[in-house]
Amino acid sequence: MSAFVLRRLMQAVLVILVVTLIVFFGVSVIGNPIDILVGPDCNQACQAEAIAALGLDRPLVDQYLLFLANLAQGKFGTSYVLGSPTIDLILQRMPATLELAFSAMTISVAIGIPLGMWAGLQPEAPSGKAIMVASILGFSLPTFWIGTMLIVVFSVELGWLPPTGRGPTVDLFGIPVSFLTLEGLTHLALPAINLALFNMSLVIRLTQSGVREVLLTDYVKFARAKGLTNRRVILVHVLKNVLIPVVTVTGLELGNVIAFAVVTETIFAWPGMGKLIIDSIQVLDRPVIVAYLMIIVTMFVIINLIVDIAYSVLDPRIRLQRSAT
Repeated sequence: MSAFVLRRLMQAVLVILVVTLIVFFGVSVIGNPIDILVGPDCNQACQAEAIAALGLDRPLVDQYLLFLANLAQGKFGTSYVLGSPTIDLILQRMPATLELAFSAMTISVAIGIPLGMWAGLQPEAPSGKAIMVASILGFSLPTFWIGTMLIVVFSVELGWLPPTGRGPTVDLFGIPVSFLTLEGLTHLALPAINLALFNMSLVIRLTQSGVREVLLTDYVKFARAKGLTNRRVILVHVLKNVLIPVVTVTGLELGNVIAFAVVTETIFAWPGMGKLIIDSIQVLDRPVIVAYLMIIVTMFVIINLIVDIAYSVLDPRIRLQRSAT
């Protein structure tokens, strides 16, 4: 097990190094931030001074090496526009994004697995068919349209929930969260549901197909032949094996939810990292863009590592196969 984890850690470090190269040079060739940052009355000498102040007059390779040196010290540079360390700007917005993402994934799993189990156990029942049709709609309808409809129905027409904002927060272990207050929960409900729908549909379909497949296996038939109750067969033999692919996909989707919560945060004016990156892209604030992408990539790598470890714990055959290769 330790060799497996060590090998995955080495792969993770290599992936991050390759991504630093792609992200830094990719962002550096897009536009010229000086054209946006300086005023129209700034002459050539003024522009040259601004370029030198931002360090953009150095060769791109030197800028990259300086970026790596600062990255090794936990420094991501300073925002061109706001003049603050980029890591501070992102960390200020990160709790809101993580709260929204984890709330969405909790809704996806808490609702998706039971509905998928029911649809898999009752595929011909009207309820099972209705669940699968609803999952198709969750895949098909665009997030921005669903978010707009949620606001129109529950905020404008019914007046049940607030349309935008995060609401009041309280500190939990020094991290501001909004789900501990009733007003905060009302602000969290619509964006969390909007962000959860696609992943909920994915979990439903994955669970349903897993149940249909596992029910046909020999060990489930043997368990029934031993006289085990239907409840025990489903909860012990079926559910455990269905959870293996669900855990994998859910873990990977968590990274996607964090990275692509931009649309939901924009629709509901949720003060997370997505709003920050949109504002930074509009003014070509390279340090913020690069820092955001690096943090998101690091999250992906860490989540993948955790998923691989959890996967090998749930199914030791995976660990043995990878150790043999």
